[in-house]
Amino acid sequence: MSLSPSPPQSPSSATNTEYGLTGGPRWYQRRIRIFGPFLAMIVPGLVGAAGYVALQMSEAAWSGTFGTAASYFAAPALLAIGGPLAEAGLKPLAIGASALMWLFAGLLAARRATRNPFATWGDFWRHYTWMLFGIWVGVMMALAIASAWIGPELLDLI
Repeated sequence: MSLSPSPPQSPSSATNTEYGLTGGPRWYQRRIRIFGPFLAMIVPGLVGAAGYVALQMSEAAWSGTFGTAASYFAAPALLAIGGPLAEAGLKPLAIGASALMWLFAGLLAARRATRNPFATWGDFWRHYTWMLFGIWVGVMMALAIASAWIGPELLDLI
């Protein structure tokens, strides 16, 4: 028996977890770190879905151009294998590598956001947006270099 006073047990003690108070800063940081990498897949997933729908929707030139460009933004590793000219067996590997890259970008954004003890989802999305646009600028630069290297025939191939 201890002589020091202890706080009374209250029914609200059920909200305690091993990671701190539910809804507290540590609990919130942990949620950002766990779910952040998976939420980072939303934007490229939506862009990739839009590109796939555009490619399947019509045979028009705009559909092919938009669908191919959207697929590059969703899966940047497609550029490394040669895009539409690549062997069909390499495309799932490139898409998988891109998914891992997006998961890693989400992991980095979550880690950077939770350096602040009172991190919010807004902090996560701010860090992730910078990474997203950095990757997309790299995709645009790669497309510009490929366009200059191959020339106007690149558009005819797509």
